[in-house]
Amino acid sequence: MSVLVDTNVISDVLHSDLHWEVWAENQLLEHFGGLVINPVIYAELSCRAVSVQELEDTLAPFELHFLEIPKAALFLAAQAFLVYRKRGGNKTSPHPDFFIGAHAEVLEIPIITRDVARYRTYFPTVQLITP
Repeated sequence: MSVLVDTNVISDVLHSDLHWEVWAENQLLEHFGGLVINPVIYAELSCRAVSVQELEDTLAPFELHFLEIPKAALFLAAQAFLVYRKRGGNKTSPHPDFFIGAHAEVLEIPIITRDVARYRTYFPTVQLITP
C-alpha cells in the first residue's frame, strides 16, 4: 500500500531527532516500498541541501516514489484554504499541509505524520498514521 510521508517524518530520521527518530524509522520501515512524496515535500526537504544531487543521494536509501500533484488535488487544496480563511485564518497563501492533505485525499492514501491538527481539520477523511 502506498503512503504519503510528511516532511517531518523524513526529517526526524535524517536529523536524528531524539524524541521522534525511532517512531519515524519504524514507520518508514513498516511501509518501505510504498513510500510516496510530492513536490511540496521535496521542496521542504531541499531547505537543508546544497544541491539537488546531495538531496537525491540523501533520500536514495528511503526509496521514495515521487508523484506530481494532480490538478484535482491542487483544486482541493485551494478549497481547503478558502475554508481556513472563512474560519478566520490569517495566512495569505495555502500552507504546505493543504497540498499534502489534498494530495493524499485525491489518491485515497494515508499520510505518515506527527502533525495532525490541520489534516484532521481540513481533510477528515484522510487516514493518518501518527504517534
